[in-house]
Amino acid sequence: MKRMMKPIIAITMGDPAGIGPEIIVKALSKLLGSQVRQLCRPVVVGNRAVMEKAAKRLKSSIEIRSMTDPETAVSSKAGMDLIDLENTDLSRLVIGRPDAAGGRAAVEAIRAAVRLAMDRRVAAIVTAPISKEALHAAGYPYPGHTELLAELSGAKEVGMLMVAPLPKAIRTRLTPHASRLTPQLRILLATTHLAMRDVPLRLTRERVQSAIRLAHEAAIRQFKIRRPRLAVTGLNPHAGEGGLFGREEDEIIRPAVESERRNGIPVIGPKPADSLIRRAFEGRYDIVVAMYHDQALIPIKLLAFGRAVNVTVGLPFIRTSVDHGTAYDIAGKGIADPGSLIEAIRLAVALSKKP
Repeated sequence: MKRMMKPIIAITMGDPAGIGPEIIVKALSKLLGSQVRQLCRPVVVGNRAVMEKAAKRLKSSIEIRSMTDPETAVSSKAGMDLIDLENTDLSRLVIGRPDAAGGRAAVEAIRAAVRLAMDRRVAAIVTAPISKEALHAAGYPYPGHTELLAELSGAKEVGMLMVAPLPKAIRTRLTPHASRLTPQLRILLATTHLAMRDVPLRLTRERVQSAIRLAHEAAIRQFKIRRPRLAVTGLNPHAGEGGLFGREEDEIIRPAVESERRNGIPVIGPKPADSLIRRAFEGRYDIVVAMYHDQALIPIKLLAFGRAVNVTVGLPFIRTSVDHGTAYDIAGKGIADPGSLIEAIRLAVALSKKP
C-alpha cells in the first residue's frame, strides 16, 4: 500500500518587523519542529534574510533551505524550507516599528501563498501576524487578513471564526454536560474590526444571515459535524430585554435567524451573549455567531490566550492564523510564544484531512 504523503502547509512570514519571523523559527526549531514535521511538510513563504536574522537573534542553528517548488519539501529533515521572495531591505528594517516596506512584504507573502493554495500546491495556509498600520502605510486599505484573502481568492462571503481548545481539566470538571462536550469553543464574528459606535450601523440582516450560513457550512465541511447546533448572540445587554436596551435584536438579528431557520439551518437566537457563550463553553452549541469583535475575542482569549486559532471560513482553501498581533513591543527580544502558531498549524492539518 502506498504511504500517504503528509500535507504541505504554507506559513506566511507576517510583518518582518513583528514577532512573526521569531515564532516561525521557534516553531520549526529542534523539539517543536519535530512535532510540527510529524504532522505536515511546512513551507515558509517570506524573505530568507529576515528569517536568518530572526534565527541569529534567537541563537538558533536552524538550517534554512531556499526552494521554488513546495512539493520538494520533506517532513523528515530538520530545518526550514522556505520560498524566498527577496522582498525586504534589511538595512532599512527596524524591528518593532510598522512601516510601508514591512506592509508590502507581508502582503507579497500572502499573495504568493494564496497562489499556491488556489493552484492546490499546498493543503492550507497558516499566517503569521500582520500590522494594519503597516498595510495602510503601504497603500492597502484592508482591515486585516480576512478582507485581503477574500479579494485575492474571489470569495463572496467570508467570516472570521475563532477556535479555542478546551483544556482537558476544564472539560472533565463540566460533568453535568460531559456527554455533550465539544473539545473546542468556536465563535464566528458577524462584524470584525470596527469602532464600537459603527457596529450597530454595519449590522444588517444580510450580514447576520451570511454569518449564520458561513458557520453552518464550516461546521459541516471543515469540522465534520453532521448536525451542527448553532446559536446567535444579541448585540445589547440581555439581548435587548424586549426593546428596553435596544431594537437591533427585534429588527435585525431575530428576523435573520428566523429566515435561516426557514432555509433549513438549525439555529437559535438571539440570546444574551454572556449566558449563551457559557453554554457553548459547556458544549451545548457547536458554533456561536457573535455580533462584534470583543464579544467573541474576550471569552476566547480568557480561555486559551496563546493557544486559540483564527480560521477564515468561506475561502476556497483552508486558512488559519494566530490569535495575536505583531507584538511590536516584544519583537526582537526573543520572548514571543509560538504556541498559537503551532495550534494554527495543527488545526490547518486537521481541517485539510479528507472525511
